[in-house]
Amino acid sequence: MATLNLRNLVKRFGDVAVIHGISFDIDDGEFVVFVGPSGCGKSTLLRMICGLESITSGEVLIDGDVVNDVPSARRGLALVFQSYALYPHMTVYQNMAFGLENLGTPKAEITARVSEAARMLQLEAFLQRKPTALSGGQRQRVAIGRAIVREPKVFLFDEPLSNLDAELRVGMRGEIAGLHRRLKTTMIYVTHDQVEAMTMADKIVVLRAGRVEQVGAPLDLYNHPANQFVAGFIGSPRMNFLAGKAAIMGGSIGVDVPGVGVIMTHASADGVAPGAAMSVGIRPEHVLGGRAGWNTVTGEVASVEQLGGMSYIRLAGPDMTAQLPGQTRLGFGDTAEMNLPPDALHVFDAEGISLPRSWTGAAPAELRQTA
Repeated sequence: MATLNLRNLVKRFGDVAVIHGISFDIDDGEFVVFVGPSGCGKSTLLRMICGLESITSGEVLIDGDVVNDVPSARRGLALVFQSYALYPHMTVYQNMAFGLENLGTPKAEITARVSEAARMLQLEAFLQRKPTALSGGQRQRVAIGRAIVREPKVFLFDEPLSNLDAELRVGMRGEIAGLHRRLKTTMIYVTHDQVEAMTMADKIVVLRAGRVEQVGAPLDLYNHPANQFVAGFIGSPRMNFLAGKAAIMGGSIGVDVPGVGVIMTHASADGVAPGAAMSVGIRPEHVLGGRAGWNTVTGEVASVEQLGGMSYIRLAGPDMTAQLPGQTRLGFGDTAEMNLPPDALHVFDAEGISLPRSWTGAAPAELRQTA
């Protein structure tokens, strides 16, 4: 197990900077997920940590020691690739043992480590098979087993489940999370799938264009996004956003949305000028069906997705999605009313930065009179 510290990491390819001064800390035994859209620098950052990509400036520290100039093989890390990278002519046992054999590890110790890893990953029955005789999920477990036998300080996973189908992905997520609980080893996991990030991580690092947007526990990012990008990226379906202008009421911000009216929020009006550009956001699962006085939005149903236990209703004008429990009688072209509870709303300024909340009471009198 190990701590990992990144200090002002920068990566340039020629004159093009792709990582811009990234700094954060990973504690011993943490499961940390790097998440962000394609091209945001997740894999590049991971490769800089493990030594497969050079560092333009800044420092990587493992257990307090700077490892910028330490070869990858000597950093005590193990990387699990998206493509499995198994040797097709070798058996499962040989694939898992190969790295230890190259290090001159005694045969008895190799056998013991491979056997223990196979037991943890339920691969004991497949040790004499070759990769072509395995399913995708089994191949990924072999790749993970090959990393386990090295007993690394830190495990690095580079989108390891992206080649699996949806059902296998769910199962493998559980297996990797269970492996972390058993080994209690520091793990870093790269993915563009925010569901994987939310369900597996102790800490999430949200990246965009080579910069860190926010670092925190999954529910902290879900409940308290630092900006509109994080709010829209964390959560599925993504958060709804309605753009408008600030209308100050009772010390709090109402967002006057064209075609909708004033949406009252809990955001503090301190320092906010009336008429300033604002956006209000609400997650689909927090939208309530039906009229409840103020903060009610009326729109035409553009689509309905019935999943049995829940329904997704998308309105056109305003463009927003509601996740409602159970089944619905609403259909395409119907008029629907949706209520936006103030305590579920997020408000963002013109730069996309989240505004703090303050008001927790009833609607201001002037808004109640118009409900």
